[in-house]
Amino acid sequence: MHRLLVPALALSLLMGCAGDPGDIRNRPLGPNPSAFIAAEIGFARLAQEKGQWTAFRETAAPEAVMFVPQRVQARDWLKSQKDPAEAVKWQPHAVYVSCDGNAGATTGAWQKGAEAGFFTTVWLRDPRKGKLTWILDHGDALATPREAPEFIASKQAVCGSRPAVPIEAGGEGEDRAVGLSPDQTLSWTSTVRGDKSRRVTIRLWDGKDMATVIDDRVAAPKQP
Repeated sequence: MHRLLVPALALSLLMGCAGDPGDIRNRPLGPNPSAFIAAEIGFARLAQEKGQWTAFRETAAPEAVMFVPQRVQARDWLKSQKDPAEAVKWQPHAVYVSCDGNAGATTGAWQKGAEAGFFTTVWLRDPRKGKLTWILDHGDALATPREAPEFIASKQAVCGSRPAVPIEAGGEGEDRAVGLSPDQTLSWTSTVRGDKSRRVTIRLWDGKDMATVIDDRVAAPKQP
């Protein structure tokens, strides 16, 4: 099963955090994109140190979802999963953060043996405690691996206005869900079609529109 839901700045963030990677997620945060990068790096490191599915279990929000390829409640699905001998590795390439800093989406590349692919993770934080947990995670394999950027890209939503977020109705036979940051400046829409193909779209408020910043499309699984 592929990594689901699976440069210098990132390395400095990781190396600067001593002790358990959970410390990164529990640290009080401001509206800081670097905190989400650090959380993703800590998540990836936890997978190498304690096991792939253990890392997913320990960092998931209670309402987190994954795609296998149908949508599942992550905590329920993860209960029966045993850690593989080799955990997938991954690295964030970009991060998009709501104006208030309480939600963010990271996206990047993963590797496992000869396979490679991409992932996108949506993170939420507790505004009182600062704890970051993921609420949506998905990904897929790629024939050509994504190239690592020289620097991790980051973008924060424009502040000072509250957008009107359109409600998107799913098509016949589609399983669609829409999530919003508390300030409604970052949204994530996930759609699973009847053939188990899916699309995950992340939008960020730019002062005028909810602009699409991530648009992941995963083909239907091949039939045996």
